[in-house]
Amino acid sequence: MLTLDHSPVHSDSKVLGGTLVFKGTRVPAQVLLDYIDRGHSLELFLDHFPTVNPLDANEFLRIAREENYT
Repeated sequence: MLTLDHSPVHSDSKVLGGTLVFKGTRVPAQVLLDYIDRGHSLELFLDHFPTVNPLDANEFLRIAREENYT
């Protein structure tokens, strides 16, 4: 189960209306899932969103796969 306590993403009502974003950024986590769903690579996502920590992106994908979000 995805918990926000030890997660690479967080939600704050003051940032994009509470959308889940990668910590320290305004990049919605859903954008990464959309990239993957469209057949794009993690590397392309990271090229387009350099503020996202690669370790956070990988951890989010791992969690999402465990939860069957991808």
